[in-house]
Amino acid sequence: MFSSFRMPSRLAYRALPLLLAASSAWAVSLADLSSTDVNGALKAALERGSNAAVSKLGTENGFLNNEKVKIPLPKVLEQARPILKMTGHAQQLDDLVVSMNHAAEAAVPLAKPLLVDAVKNMTLTDAKNILSGGDTSVTQFFREKTSAQLGVKFLPIVKKVTDKSNLSAKYNGAMAKVSKMGLAQAGTVEDYVTERALDGLFTMIGEEEKAIRNDPIGTGSKLIGKVFGALK
Repeated sequence: MFSSFRMPSRLAYRALPLLLAASSAWAVSLADLSSTDVNGALKAALERGSNAAVSKLGTENGFLNNEKVKIPLPKVLEQARPILKMTGHAQQLDDLVVSMNHAAEAAVPLAKPLLVDAVKNMTLTDAKNILSGGDTSVTQFFREKTSAQLGVKFLPIVKKVTDKSNLSAKYNGAMAKVSKMGLAQAGTVEDYVTERALDGLFTMIGEEEKAIRNDPIGTGSKLIGKVFGALK
């Protein structure tokens, strides 16, 4: 009746402390992480996030087909849409939306090197605070550090696309009609598209950061798994 019962062998008892030690080795706390590990993991996460964001947005209709980042008309034009539609300019507004989104998708590939360069200026304290700051704290930090530079880089690319597609003329024409209605005018189309392109880029990087934090082991990176796993 009891023939299937076996006492643990001496080898099993000897192996038990080793198993316990191995399991505890995975339970790394944030305080145990080195600056090299933290900076390396943040860089790896940022590269992963920016690569994913650019691959999704920097393709044909990358902005236009993504409701999270699609660039709408400026508020002043959206407010005037019913009147402009009545006067036969609905298609002009639709074309404007398409052109603005295509301009944004042409600009986003410029972002990656600037984002990665921002990692080099972090202190260990900065890095650990950023790491434990929330679902998109890494993304927000790099947005603050790189937005001004990215805006400078994006603007001429966006302007090149808007000039080539005659977007500026379409936009200015729509704005001229709006001004006759007594509505306040917005800034240039290049400034508007650049700002919204950056919004879209960091939105998508933030989505990737959330995914990394939710399942750091699933990224396949030992370093990301170790560092972001310490927050679990």
